[in-house]
Amino acid sequence: MTITQLKYCIAVAKHRNFTTAAEYVHVTQPTLSMQIQKLEQELNLTIFDRAQKPIALTAIGKKIIDQAKLIVGESDRMLDVVDQEKGIIGGTFKLGIIPTIMPTLLPMFLQTVLKSYPQLALEIEEMPTHLILERLENGTLDAGIAATPLDISQIEEKPLYYEPFVVYAPSHSKLNRKEKITSEMFDSENILLLQDGHCFRESALHVCKVKNNTPVKFEIKSGSFETLIQLANEGLGITLLPYLNTRQLGQDQKQNLKSFTAPEPAREVSVIYHKSGLKLHIIKALHEKIRAIIRGAIVYEDVKIISPKPS
Repeated sequence: MTITQLKYCIAVAKHRNFTTAAEYVHVTQPTLSMQIQKLEQELNLTIFDRAQKPIALTAIGKKIIDQAKLIVGESDRMLDVVDQEKGIIGGTFKLGIIPTIMPTLLPMFLQTVLKSYPQLALEIEEMPTHLILERLENGTLDAGIAATPLDISQIEEKPLYYEPFVVYAPSHSKLNRKEKITSEMFDSENILLLQDGHCFRESALHVCKVKNNTPVKFEIKSGSFETLIQLANEGLGITLLPYLNTRQLGQDQKQNLKSFTAPEPAREVSVIYHKSGLKLHIIKALHEKIRAIIRGAIVYEDVKIISPKPS
């Protein structure tokens, strides 16, 4: 029995196809099949029911795969310990970032990180919070960047920065003439929000409560801040933006930005990872690098963290 054979079995269990699994682990299909057959012969049992389409695990095969994942995980952990001891920041690192953070944060740190750690192969994917959590749990993601706190027992959170909410209020809105904004001022405004599924939308709804604690009305829900800004400019309402999104606006649009009175409502943005995860030295290095890059990009006096609802 070898670690390689166990990895081949895990790949087939995941993809339910020998050819696809072979491509995933970068070997030929005959090589993968032969190694799995050798393992089955050694154990004197059948792991996969090849008669089914797609390929299925036998009853004992399910138990074998569960154990194989534990063994391969501990093997990877051993290599991880070696890399930490040697101070190596390298290999493949899979990072998920939520949609309302990725467009503004990624361009700020990616080039610097790649230059600082040339042996590191980053695989970055945009995904909602719930998918980041799911993939951290099943071990197919090393870390995520999301709005926190999430208060999940098995998830560690390392805060990167605190990002205030900013009101985008064009000249048609009475808020355009205000120096500072409070949540009580939204009672007569149409609020343009991100569509359901975005944790920023839930935070914005929390901020935009009227005095009787019921959400103010809104007319249009969109998937991008850019669309919301355009709709606001057309006179359809106002919207809330994360502070970093305002740095990309033109000077004429920046005139429509209004900040909240202190303490400013804000979201906490953190690197998150599973407590049983690997590559902690890489997570620490990325956290320190990103935090150093963004330090000074956000200026605030006092903030009140709005807890997100996981999307």
